[in-house]
Amino acid sequence: MTRTRTALRRLLAAGLASLATAAATLVATAGPAAAATTPGIDVSHYQGSINWTSVRNAGIQFAFIKATEGTSYKDPNFNANYVNSYNAGVIRGAYHFARPNISSGATQANYLASNGGAWSADSRTLPAALDVEANPYSGGTCYGLSTSGMRSWIQDFLNTYKARTGRYAVIYTTTSWWNQCTGSWTGPWANHPLWLARWSSTPGTLPAGASVWSFWQYTASGSVSGISGNVDRNNWNGDRTRLIALANNT
Repeated sequence: MTRTRTALRRLLAAGLASLATAAATLVATAGPAAAATTPGIDVSHYQGSINWTSVRNAGIQFAFIKATEGTSYKDPNFNANYVNSYNAGVIRGAYHFARPNISSGATQANYLASNGGAWSADSRTLPAALDVEANPYSGGTCYGLSTSGMRSWIQDFLNTYKARTGRYAVIYTTTSWWNQCTGSWTGPWANHPLWLARWSSTPGTLPAGASVWSFWQYTASGSVSGISGNVDRNNWNGDRTRLIALANNT
């Protein structure tokens, strides 16, 4: 009887040791789960005529499309891109290139909302994006505005867009420009999704106060079926279900 018990104990101990070894091996070989991202692009008339069915079939699930700039420019390909991307099943949103030195933020937000930047809960329309970045024209990197002046301009735009559409606009920017030209302003990130521009293999440091990126433009030289030449490539920081939730404000 004693010998039998001893044998059973040895078998049990060996079994437990085997399970422990297997568990340790599993932990050692299992890497961290990859975060879900959703592929997208952003386009303007520079991409020419786009075959949106081919774009969608290539796996692209969302697109930001240039609608307006300043107070008088509307991208000539916006209407075609906005309608055709929707019909192809791409979740799309408009974007406005900011010109803070030529009019108020409110004026430009109203121009965007009246020229393609409106919103509807149809599972395929994102809130529009404010593209605020280094000035490509004359007037200096920060458009001649002080940091307080830039904050006021951006807030004016955001408030007006929210009043017109009921949605918080997405903000496209770079970390360096934002920190320099707004004085590392942290105010918008509690409500406004960050669309980070950084052409690199990692997002890097985010603008002051931003805890997470929602969209990330990681290259300006991407390639996608249905588009001739280079195109900006982006990721959404989540799966398609979460992107639709953003689109529908749910």
